[in-house]
Amino acid sequence: MDQVKFNVEAMHIKDHGSRQLSQETVQKLISQSQEVKEQAYCPYSKFRVGAALLTRENRVFTGCNVENACYNLGLCAERNAISKAVSEGYRHFKAIAIASDVDDQFISPCGGCRQFMREFGPNWDVYLSKPDGSYRKMTVDELLPGPFSL
Repeated sequence: MDQVKFNVEAMHIKDHGSRQLSQETVQKLISQSQEVKEQAYCPYSKFRVGAALLTRENRVFTGCNVENACYNLGLCAERNAISKAVSEGYRHFKAIAIASDVDDQFISPCGGCRQFMREFGPNWDVYLSKPDGSYRKMTVDELLPGPFSL
C-alpha cells in the first residue's frame, strides 16, 4: 500500500521497488502536480503548470512555473522540481507528473525541459496529464529522441 507523508520540502511515497509504479502512486503524483500548479506565478501568460517528481528513494519534489517580466528568466515547473531535488542531493528519478489547466490535450514539457530532464537519464517516466486526472505515460527518451550530449 502506498503512503504519502507531507514534509515542508518534500513528500514521500512508498512504492515497493518496482520500476512500474502502482496506479495509486501515479494518481498521487498527478494529484500533487495539480495541487502545486495552484502556486504558479504566471501574471504574463496566465498558463499555470505544476510538476511532481519522484526520486528512486521515493521522495517527491514539487515545482510550479515562475514567470518574470524578462521572459527568459522565468522557470518552468519541471526544472523547478528537478532543481529542488538536485539541491537536496538526488540525481536519479523514477517519474514526473505534469499538470496544467488545459483540458483538451495532455500537457507536454517544452523543449528546454525535455533536454533538462534528459540530463538525468533517458528511461524514467513522464506522466502528461489533464485536469480530470487522465494521463498519457511516456519516457524521457520518447519525449526527446536524439538529445544533445557531450
